Amino acid sequence: MPVSQTRRARASRRRARRVAASGSDLTAAQWQRILDAWGCCAYCGGDGAALQKDCVLPISRGGRYTLENVVPACRSCNASKSNDEVTSWMRRRRLDEPAFLRRWAGILAGFRAEGAAEAEG
Repeated sequence: MPVSQTRRARASRRRARRVAASGSDLTAAQWQRILDAWGCCAYCGGDGAALQKDCVLPISRGGRYTLENVVPACRSCNASKSNDEVTSWMRRRRLDEPAFLRRWAGILAGFRAEGAAEAEG
């Protein structure tokens, strides 16, 4: 079967190679924990649509799909953010950057505490 040479297909293959090379290790159980912790789009607070995995630090900038780097995002926010740095993107969109950062830090602290408790016992 010939390999598709469309621009979208080439971009998809490049992205798949970058994700594979990044050492991403997010499991389905971890993604569910993230969804449960946030309960809505991490950026705009929208909760009506299916949420997508978004790397706070994009893969193209050295990020990985990990428990600490992934947040749920609605399709609109995920597409708009693309591979931008999250704080400057939030400022441009006039979203509540300080609230996002406080909530993200709190959720990460909870994940770390859960991980420490699991390691002890």
